[in-house]
Amino acid sequence: MTDELVKPRVSAPLTERGARVEVGAGARLWRRVWPPLMAVVIVLALWQVVVTVGWRPIYVLPAPAAVGGALSDMLVDPKFWSALGTTLARAFIGFGISVLIGSIIGLAVSRSRILRSAIGSLITGLQTMPSIAWFPFAILLFGLTEQAITFVIVLGAAPSIANGVVSGIDDVSPQLQRVAHVLGARGMRMYRYVMIPAALPSYLAGLKQGWAFAWRSLMAGELLVIIAARPSLGANLQFNREFANAPGLLAIMIVILVIGVMVDSVFTRIANGVRTRRGMGVVRL
Repeated sequence: MTDELVKPRVSAPLTERGARVEVGAGARLWRRVWPPLMAVVIVLALWQVVVTVGWRPIYVLPAPAAVGGALSDMLVDPKFWSALGTTLARAFIGFGISVLIGSIIGLAVSRSRILRSAIGSLITGLQTMPSIAWFPFAILLFGLTEQAITFVIVLGAAPSIANGVVSGIDDVSPQLQRVAHVLGARGMRMYRYVMIPAALPSYLAGLKQGWAFAWRSLMAGELLVIIAARPSLGANLQFNREFANAPGLLAIMIVILVIGVMVDSVFTRIANGVRTRRGMGVVRL
């Protein structure tokens, strides 16, 4: 009698619950995938329409199929992967230096009112200044070298990261600080265990924005600072323009766009993980 009552209650709900979880996961995946997929389809359709009506000559604005063919050929070319490796190495090195410098400056400014009064506005001014405006000066300083590109990447990304640190620490609840102070957190212990963890969401937002500035600075730099025997995406972009190879040029632009979107989604997922653990709302991808 007992077994007859228990078996339905154990087996059936578990099966139904499992089915609901599976359907829910599929629905969530579909909701996440279909908007960007639909956007890509619409863009390709509009692109094909513009090509069909002859708005520009085919050698200037090729059809999506021609660009897709150029992209396929490029992906099996070892020279492309060498260029991609050079570009990504420059991006990660420049961004890594920017994170170090921006974090240190942000912490220093957030701790010192005098320092904030002295350079707080300067940091914001540097953040709003177009990175490409630094390249003439960088080329004068370093010539056509890797250092010139890295210099501009750091100037483009570090201010955003520093502002992210300052903004995050400024937004830490005074009540949280008072509680931590009562519990004995002072000086560096306050920053290490209270202020920095509480400022993490804003810091991640600063990192995300800093990467965007770093990536744009790098692309501008590779168009202006072309180093012999150092192939890169920017250099290939310039070469395709000079040889009027529109399909190849657009294929490289698509690669640059995809890399930017992928890195942005990584930062968004990390930020959402932090926000979820803290009971905060997430940013939809």
